[in-house]
Amino acid sequence: MKKIAAFLLFVCLSASAQTKNSIAVEGAISKPFSVSFDELKSFKQVGLDSLVILNHKKEYKSTLKKLKGVLLRDVLEKADISVNSPKFLSEYYLVVTADDGYKVVFSWNEIFNSPTGDKTLIVTEIDGKPSSSQKEGILLITPTDKATGRRYVKNFSKVVIQKIQ
Repeated sequence: MKKIAAFLLFVCLSASAQTKNSIAVEGAISKPFSVSFDELKSFKQVGLDSLVILNHKKEYKSTLKKLKGVLLRDVLEKADISVNSPKFLSEYYLVVTADDGYKVVFSWNEIFNSPTGDKTLIVTEIDGKPSSSQKEGILLITPTDKATGRRYVKNFSKVVIQKIQ
């Protein structure tokens, strides 16, 4: 009986530790969609030699090397936000969520109208290995941030587009 209980515990813990291999895009858009890890490979790939991860106190935490990925902006181009005029897009923001519930926020303008959007990357490869097969799963990084760890999202699983109320 103890062996069965131990086995079931192991199976449950293993299942909960698995990372998702897709990103859901939902919220204030006409048609929610999902992008799988394999689909990300079809987008234009961007390379980054390395990124130093600094915490909120700007203290060194780690260095990510030989990164490849897709701009978050390129994935979000598919999201149809119905507005009467482009000026109303400034009223929207994005909540990026990890599997563990960690959330970070970007304004629509940060991603589509600033240098931050030119660099915010969904990481598909680290040091020559697919990020989906690593413990942290699909990552989101923002190299333009001073404290790069603040918006370093491990096991990135969802983006919710919302309008300011």
